[in-house]
Amino acid sequence: MGRGSRIIVVDFGGQYTHLIARRCRELGVYSEIVEPEGVVAELGRGDVGGVILSGGPRSAYEPGSPTVDLGAIVSRGLPVLGICYGHQLITRLFGGRVSRGRFGEYGRTLIEVIEHDSLLEGMPRRFNVWMSHGDSVVEPPPGFRITSVSEGGVITSMSEEERRIYSLQFHPEVAHTEHGMRILENFLRRICGIEPWWSPGDRISELIEEIRRTVSEDERVICAVSGGVDSLTTAILVSRAIGDRLYCIFVDHGLLRKNERENVEDSLRRFGVKNLIVVDARRRFLEKLRGVSDPEEKRRIIGEEFIRVFEEEAGKIPGVRWLAQGTIYPDRIESGRASRAAALIKSHHNVGGLPERMNLKLLEPLRDFYKDEVREIARRLGLPDEIVKRHPFPGPGLAVRIIGEVTEEKLEICREANAILEEELRRSGLYDGVWQAFAVVCDDKWVGVMGDRRIDGYIVIIRIVESVDGMTADWHRIDHGLLERISSRITREVPGVTMVAYAATPKPPSTIEPC
Repeated sequence: MGRGSRIIVVDFGGQYTHLIARRCRELGVYSEIVEPEGVVAELGRGDVGGVILSGGPRSAYEPGSPTVDLGAIVSRGLPVLGICYGHQLITRLFGGRVSRGRFGEYGRTLIEVIEHDSLLEGMPRRFNVWMSHGDSVVEPPPGFRITSVSEGGVITSMSEEERRIYSLQFHPEVAHTEHGMRILENFLRRICGIEPWWSPGDRISELIEEIRRTVSEDERVICAVSGGVDSLTTAILVSRAIGDRLYCIFVDHGLLRKNERENVEDSLRRFGVKNLIVVDARRRFLEKLRGVSDPEEKRRIIGEEFIRVFEEEAGKIPGVRWLAQGTIYPDRIESGRASRAAALIKSHHNVGGLPERMNLKLLEPLRDFYKDEVREIARRLGLPDEIVKRHPFPGPGLAVRIIGEVTEEKLEICREANAILEEELRRSGLYDGVWQAFAVVCDDKWVGVMGDRRIDGYIVIIRIVESVDGMTADWHRIDHGLLERISSRITREVPGVTMVAYAATPKPPSTIEPC
């Protein structure tokens, strides 16, 4: 195949499917996730250089378990790599046998290579891999050779090199698998013959040209911007493409981080965005949230009110035909929009429902990129590090970090505590090394002693997590001296706080955000 060929990753519901696609992109090959029923259509586009079958929670031998037209793939001479469930599905479809093992293998597992093929070329005889399976291949299909086994005797890899079909019981995409990236690189380079060609930062001029081709010269575009890197990068790309036919609308709902409004205004104006409309709707949102404690109800109110405010402002601009939105690739996948032809709106943290209500078309220049790739584009555009590297922030803002009713007092506490946390993390050099860090204000009070008198103050919970994509996360083992400085500053500098706690639970079982 060669330069420009892409890899499609068939999604069978595995928890690591996103990681497979990301790893291929990190190796310089563009990859997309597709549903099993969409594979044949993707093959018809003619630019597929190989197919990877993901893991999944089902058993390959169960009636109704997901499958794929392997014949259509193999008949085109395309290489196939099955991982976990994909390994077992290949076995079943080609006449081997899969069954429930005597024991499952989970976590780090030692395997032994008994025969090197093109996939395992250069691998040591013994190395650790990451397992997560209960079923096993007990009899490989005719013509397949076993290339490695685990300590427990489980078949961990096999291949049929003449047709370039390979499979692994373990997960090479997970960082805990030693030499995992080398195995994937062997598949991409040696087997598929695809050299590195994908670099998100190199696509800026193409993205700008695509926007120019999409938006007619007599059409205008509106864009909802927040303080996040996705929406700001989208706005700058569209601005460079169509100039003053772009109108950016920033709704200050009063649930923002400290100085967020000023930072957004400064960034957009610095990059030449001429039509910036800033709506001060703080009182309006607080009134709507008064007396509301249920998290889902808060989200609903904020989403609906945001749409109303945005619609009011957008309606004042004549000739608007497009809504530009910072949708990124995981957003499309998680909302069932992997197809390029799909055009459904994502959740309310942008402007959900507005395209249908105002008869607008969606413009999503970042729809094919992961968060780290968007950051690379933003960096190439010249956005400052404080925006490029900024941690994810929920669409409903600080409302989801306030337990119970949202009040002005709680908002101020949350905003100031969060600012102190970020300042200390940047000072220590930790900020860029973690996925997310923020402060949560609880509804309950804690008795404190300040100035020789007892007071009832709020509890602030500090949450710092490490993650790759936010789908799973571990709590950060923070240095105790740093935690002490953060706690001391919050109780000293933020009125009304008498207790600071630290959240030490991973996702799962917890979520990253409190609600």
